[in-house]
Amino acid sequence: MAARPAHTTPPTNLLLGSVLMLAAMTLLPIMDGLAKGLSERYPVTQVVWARYFFHFAVMLPLLLLRFGGRALIPKRLGLQLVRGGLLLAATTLFFFALAVMPQATVLALFFVSPAVVTVLAPFLLGERVGGWRVVAVLVGFLGVLLILRPGAGVFGWGAVFAILAGVIHGFYMMFTRRLAGSAPPLVTLGYTAVIGAVVMSLLMPYVWVRPAVTDLAIMVLLGVLAASGHFLLIKAFDHAPANWLAPLGYAEIVTAVIYGFAAYGHLPDALTWLGIAVIVGAGVWISVKEQRMVARASRKAAAGLTAADRIPGQ
Repeated sequence: MAARPAHTTPPTNLLLGSVLMLAAMTLLPIMDGLAKGLSERYPVTQVVWARYFFHFAVMLPLLLLRFGGRALIPKRLGLQLVRGGLLLAATTLFFFALAVMPQATVLALFFVSPAVVTVLAPFLLGERVGGWRVVAVLVGFLGVLLILRPGAGVFGWGAVFAILAGVIHGFYMMFTRRLAGSAPPLVTLGYTAVIGAVVMSLLMPYVWVRPAVTDLAIMVLLGVLAASGHFLLIKAFDHAPANWLAPLGYAEIVTAVIYGFAAYGHLPDALTWLGIAVIVGAGVWISVKEQRMVARASRKAAAGLTAADRIPGQ
């Protein structure tokens, strides 16, 4: 009797994957809210440094313990560097936007990133994009216009930074797809932290403001929340498919609204709520549509296998 191959992929568990995803979507907006508070007392670049430096400090022992020194030299190093630089740029712009705008509004504008992936995937990844995706992107853009309301004084540098952060994050996601399978997810996550920690540490002598003890503790917490949130994301995708988890990602806006109200008394106005609903609705529509397409393809493949397995004459 042949030995069974070892299973390296955890079995699908939609409930566990959903719980892990929602936990991540709870932690990450708290990190953003703390970053917004710190940016009122310290340079934004110092806040970005704290997010990456302490993330790296948390990840390094785990990486060395799990993978050894070889984890510090990943495959496809060039793409890893570009990917890390893109995320660093997106994070920096996002934090600059947080410094001047309500958290929920910044996050809603940041969610243009899936639209960027949809528009550019055919050119950069060779993926086919159906007409329904184009319609969903256009609908999501209407949601952005509802939030910005051009001519009403809402549009400003904060909005520009938030949208640019979302656009750059879209490129980051495409590079992440291209790197899929080249290294364990924890190695890729750890290497991303290295890029941010090194680059931002080089800038600190020029902008450093000595933090109070409590603020230093919050800076450490930024890194811990970043590492924990992204670890939960990785584990969520271990247990459930991306098209199942994608709609749950929009729960991040709910957490951002709650935190923004609790900490600053910010609540979106009616048109902003409508814009958020349109953006979320377009994203959820894409995810549900993809789930149905994957299910239909699976049924067709299963039907084809069944037909091929039939013995002629039966």
